[in-house]
Amino acid sequence: MFKNPFRPRRKNGPTALQRRGQLYVDRLRGQAPPPRRDPGAMPRIGVALGGGSARGLSHIPYIEAMDEMGLTPSIIAGTSIGALLGAGWASGMSGKALRDHSFSVLSTVQTMAGRVWSAQIGDLNGLWRNGLSVQLDGLAVVNAFVPETLPQSFDGLKVPLYVVATDYHSWHQVVFNTGPLRPAIAGSISIPSFFRPVSFANHLLVDGGVVNPLPVDQAADCDVLVAIDVNGDPTAHRYVAAPSALDTWFGSAQIMMHSLMAQMLAAYPPDVFVRPRVSEFGFLEFWRVKEILAAVEADKDNFKRQLSRAIDGFIADPERTAATEPLRGVHQDRK
Repeated sequence: MFKNPFRPRRKNGPTALQRRGQLYVDRLRGQAPPPRRDPGAMPRIGVALGGGSARGLSHIPYIEAMDEMGLTPSIIAGTSIGALLGAGWASGMSGKALRDHSFSVLSTVQTMAGRVWSAQIGDLNGLWRNGLSVQLDGLAVVNAFVPETLPQSFDGLKVPLYVVATDYHSWHQVVFNTGPLRPAIAGSISIPSFFRPVSFANHLLVDGGVVNPLPVDQAADCDVLVAIDVNGDPTAHRYVAAPSALDTWFGSAQIMMHSLMAQMLAAYPPDVFVRPRVSEFGFLEFWRVKEILAAVEADKDNFKRQLSRAIDGFIADPERTAATEPLRGVHQDRK
């Protein structure tokens, strides 16, 4: 019998993401059995870490806040820098460890430039072989800035992680939660034009923020959904004079991401939502890491109060489970 060489091979059953999607459908139809929970059991917490380039460093104080509350998420979903920091968190790093590592690799322009140069070129032989490209290599940058202890594979993580990137050809989001970890992160952080698209897993990947800057949909299979939007807001720039060409590029991207997030939050309303005031920091000002984290420090108590109320509400109402609320967005009147 003639076999069509272009027909994709049939796999041995659905993938993990396909099974997860089918579970959502079953819950929406009321066909999924309710999960077994012990009275007074702590809720499963899902955390969505949004993209925002350097502003995304403001995720760290909120991770520290959960550490201080003795809480560990059951699911982490991240886009762009949210995927990068989420991978460290999912690997077992504490918020303080993420803070210390960020200070060590981002504290000065010279430190950052040295790492980027080493990642891109390495030495004069590398310059001779590869030339001087104006676009960064995403995987090389990931390897240059992540801790050496970060696992090579999703299997090495302690908490399930969902990394969101964008398929340049299909215009859809691609979600990774198995296989090699670092190429998935590289695709997720590859800001168009600044980074070369990443060829990985039969996809040509660019930054996940192009389609899903705050991936609450990927963290919604939980009891308490936390969303951290680090994209900033327009208030800080209301009366500023004409922006530079670079600021215009990033500002326009910020406006588009804000619209995408509004739609996603309407479909999957979180129990806890924070948007730190980080608009004064430029998208590429990673060397201001200490200032960025200091600016968010005061919001930690507000975050803790929101999260405590959400957890107390879940414990007080044991019938409020993922099965009784099949898809966030179906029950948008929830307080």
